[in-house]
Amino acid sequence: MKATWNLADGREITLDVPEGQSLMEAATRHGVPGIIGECGGSMSCATCHVVVHPTWADRAGEPGPFEEDMLDITEADRQPTSRLSCQVRMSAALDGIVVSVPEA
Repeated sequence: MKATWNLADGREITLDVPEGQSLMEAATRHGVPGIIGECGGSMSCATCHVVVHPTWADRAGEPGPFEEDMLDITEADRQPTSRLSCQVRMSAALDGIVVSVPEA
């Protein structure tokens, strides 16, 4: 399954992401710039902020209450489809998902 990260500098990185792996895990494993994941996916740092392309927002789902709170403290401004990429797990329904990495 594929996921694409659009970077602030215009580059695009597309990776194969195994089912069940978070977008943050895939991004940090492959060095996607702007995705740090300091907390390792425990939702306590907000350094894996992405903006889900509107086409994919419904399939990626809404953030939970704690994720909502963490999105309010991201370094880059929160957008309507912002998510913490540690909370978005790859599934067949997300094959081809596109997210943007906001410029901090």
